Amino acid sequence: MKPARQPIDGVLLLNKPVGITSNAALQKAKWLLNAKKAGHTGTLDPFADGLLPLCFGEATKFSAYLLDADKRYRAVLQLGVTTTTGDPEGEVLDTREVAASCADIAAVLPRFMGEIEQIPPMHSALKHQGRPLYEYARAGIEIERPARKVTIRDLACIECEPPRLVLDVQCSAGTYIRTLAQDIGAALGCGAHLTALTRTAAGGFLLEQAHTLAELETLGASQRQNLLLPADCLVAHLPAIQLDATDAEALRQGRSVAHPAAHPGLTRVYTASHSFIGLADIDAGKLIPRRLIATLQT
Repeated sequence: MKPARQPIDGVLLLNKPVGITSNAALQKAKWLLNAKKAGHTGTLDPFADGLLPLCFGEATKFSAYLLDADKRYRAVLQLGVTTTTGDPEGEVLDTREVAASCADIAAVLPRFMGEIEQIPPMHSALKHQGRPLYEYARAGIEIERPARKVTIRDLACIECEPPRLVLDVQCSAGTYIRTLAQDIGAALGCGAHLTALTRTAAGGFLLEQAHTLAELETLGASQRQNLLLPADCLVAHLPAIQLDATDAEALRQGRSVAHPAAHPGLTRVYTASHSFIGLADIDAGKLIPRRLIATLQT
């Protein structure tokens, strides 16, 4: 009989395999860790693999900060073929001859650098009237989607052997790489779809730091828990301050405390012994609690 689930806190950097949903990967890791509470920081499609940070226990309170962070992908495009979904799971819509050279591709890519507009794909989890768009798509219903602004911070061609093209994409959260592939194909006049997608970075985390489900299965319970990163790794990009015992306890109780910090804004807060308390806003000389953990973490 499996023991009762434990209040496990922390972040697991998972290398999600191809062929399963992000939620299935999360539930498997949750079961292996025997954790009570879990969540992820942004889905990967079943056909995609790569870095999927998973949050457990108190770390779930800070998952949104990684959800909104920049991402990096290795995207493999098949030029000359378009599909209903923009990826290999869809039906082929059209096949065209590929006349584009590597020079042509290099000339087109800068058009997609910087802030661009994308129309979210119908085969996505974006909600319309409470239902994900892919449910409408499966029913043959097309929903009008307004264009959204995203930012492509870097776009490099790392392999060019038309009709196969491999891109390294650094982008803002909310960027649809399938849509980017389709738009690049359209700009080249031949169409395109993704055949493979690997997330190589999210926020400050790299795929090289991640662990596979197969690896987790070979480890004992304590070894699995030792792979977890502390909850504050999700907000490591924010400034940090330390409080004495009195102010730390007041903040933990939900009360604002005076603090002479020079710069307003969100900050990480720790006790004098470096235990993480949570996040607070600095405003008008006060620390205002925003997101606190229930138990101190070192």
